[in-house]
Amino acid sequence: MKVDWFCREKQHYETSAYRISKMESAIKTVVGQFVSSARGKESLNKDNFQKLVQRQLGNIMADTDSSSAVKDMMRGLDENQDGKVSFQEYMTLIGYLANSLSESKTKTQTATN
Repeated sequence: MKVDWFCREKQHYETSAYRISKMESAIKTVVGQFVSSARGKESLNKDNFQKLVQRQLGNIMADTDSSSAVKDMMRGLDENQDGKVSFQEYMTLIGYLANSLSESKTKTQTATN
């Protein structure tokens, strides 16, 4: 899977003179977690998706320890119904979580102002 087509050359990121921004670091982390969880494949199988959700999203999502809840979540994300979660399907989850966090923070800020 080629996920670095939009990135600058890898060695540019690895130089000590270059400082990566918080947003760039976050994007790199989101992509890196998918790539490492997929273990060189283009999608996550059920077990790899379960582990990724439990290990990386357990603090912002409910029921990550429930295999049936994660299985239901996977079914909802699996647009092409191939039994796997592609990078695009994974990004749907990340977008949903980011949107939910944004709405929560906006409501909190509105309530305190």
